[in-house]
Amino acid sequence: MSSMQKANSVNIYVIITAAVILGLAGVFFRFLDEIFGHGFIFTSVSNIILVIGILVALKGVFAILKS
Repeated sequence: MSSMQKANSVNIYVIITAAVILGLAGVFFRFLDEIFGHGFIFTSVSNIILVIGILVALKGVFAILKS
């Protein structure tokens, strides 16, 4: 399998899609503060979700660069 086929594999796109979904979930979770009013809890949890999303996205990007 050539390096171009490895970089275009479906697994990498699934990883990047999961990272985007996690990032969006983290952003929307932050807006729950306006509805429920517990600022520190929602901000902390949303930051954790965003960091996990960033790490997953970096895993996908480095998988493309490695191939």
